[in-house]
Amino acid sequence: MSGPLRIHVEPTLSDASMIAAFEGWNDAGESATSAVRYVAAAIHSVPLAEIDGEEFLDYTVRRPLVRFGEDGARAIDWPATRFRYGSPDHQREVVAVQGIEPHMQWRRYCELFAGVVARWKIRRVVLLGAYVADVVYSRPVMVTGFATSDHLLEEIGVVPSHYEGPTGIVGVLGERLRSDGVEVVSLWAGLPHYISASPNPRGALALLQKLSACTGIRVDEAPLQREAAAFEERISALVASDPELTEYVRQLKRREFAQ
Repeated sequence: MSGPLRIHVEPTLSDASMIAAFEGWNDAGESATSAVRYVAAAIHSVPLAEIDGEEFLDYTVRRPLVRFGEDGARAIDWPATRFRYGSPDHQREVVAVQGIEPHMQWRRYCELFAGVVARWKIRRVVLLGAYVADVVYSRPVMVTGFATSDHLLEEIGVVPSHYEGPTGIVGVLGERLRSDGVEVVSLWAGLPHYISASPNPRGALALLQKLSACTGIRVDEAPLQREAAAFEERISALVASDPELTEYVRQLKRREFAQ
């Protein structure tokens, strides 16, 4: 292997959009990576490229997986950032990216990622994330974010984020791509910190809906909507069975009303 970037195919992409999410700090409730996986499956995506994790990951933190192949032989699945591409219709092409937040060499990683964006002349990159906060679990999931186009967030009903503090690979990568002249949108779902259930399909659905509004990518949301509804029923039953949790949620509602 000559380097960490592996190109599987060389398609001619026209006016493609990219969506990306990363496991780890940027992915509360696995909402961001679940949304990308959902889109990748819906558009019947196929492998495009990958960034091998050898230079960027600590394998004692994010371990490889062992599995059995169709022939019954054991195989090691090494962590990597995987780029896939497909089309939800005859007019749009999408590159769906799922990776793991690097543990080291972030600048080198961003250089490789930006090289893939430049190679296929990606016009817009939408970075997905999710965080935990003091929010009422039964309320619609709020999506915040930032974008290089000031008017875009307002058009899709996303509250601009004014966050300052420690950032993850989503923030660093977004700034790198912006400096390269790429249109960047970053969408973040806010999830209740007192509900640790994962994956959280409500967060994934909220991100998917804003992603569709932002890019025009349309996929069948019905299966994810059913998952989200069933998830909400389970969480409602959990909260109702726990007096302390019920009281905490009641206090959050009061605080919300007071604001």
